[in-house]
Amino acid sequence: MADGGMGNDDDLTGGEADREPDPSDSLRTWGAVQQALREHAGYSRAEFADLVRFSKHTVESVELGRRMPDAAFVERADEVLGNTGALRKGSKFVTRGRGDVGLAAWFRQWARLEREAVSLCTYECRLVPGLLQAEAYARALFENRLPLLTDEQLEAQVAARLKRQKMLWERPTVPFHFIVEEAVFRRRLGGSEVSRGQLDHVLEWTAPRNVTLQIIPVDTEFHACMDGPVRLLETPQGRRLAYSEGQENGRLISDPKEVSLLHQRYDTLRSQALNPKDSRGLLERLRGEL
Repeated sequence: MADGGMGNDDDLTGGEADREPDPSDSLRTWGAVQQALREHAGYSRAEFADLVRFSKHTVESVELGRRMPDAAFVERADEVLGNTGALRKGSKFVTRGRGDVGLAAWFRQWARLEREAVSLCTYECRLVPGLLQAEAYARALFENRLPLLTDEQLEAQVAARLKRQKMLWERPTVPFHFIVEEAVFRRRLGGSEVSRGQLDHVLEWTAPRNVTLQIIPVDTEFHACMDGPVRLLETPQGRRLAYSEGQENGRLISDPKEVSLLHQRYDTLRSQALNPKDSRGLLERLRGEL
């Protein structure tokens, strides 16, 4: 499937979200070097796979640049192939293709679809949507993640988040709509200073005409999306898709009936939320309380 484009129905079902992105030059190069060293040492892929305790399929995927070599693979491969340190040092410069580094495996397909969408709607009840997160807020999120991230992983996550946000400014004719719970903005994740910066960031980033934010007040009596967060988009081909995410997983939803139901819920919630003007007024009041 083309980057951000649509393929047949099989492209939208299980499995795609767990695939590695297209090979980058560094992935291909590292894999080719490892393959050359393996062949020079006289090992077949099957023999080498046994020595490094990975499957033959994994060895093939790494050598062809289709898969990122994880730390255990790099360490064992370097030991088996002479223990020169070359593979260890080279692995530090390996990056994924298509700009997907720092994105969870289950989110990559949705992120690619997002970049080509002609409209995008988001409802969030847990945290500020990723497209509206200030850097300090995003950093606080990743610093709180368990298991703890390494410094390199944390920086990669933050960089990916900030890079993804650029679409709000780079695509001024695409409508972006957000519905967020008031409680999300009241949570002082990272402390008061981070919260102030986050509120300022949201007010700035929702100012353009193509970006709309509505807030669900904490005292609302009606709520159409009690089942949790949801994202909706329309592709350039006119197809509507949805995405739902939970603990360590995400699901792309392409079934027309299910997508239609989620649109009904979102549209109803839109009518239950504060209008955009009143939503901005609420954010400004929250900002003044900090």
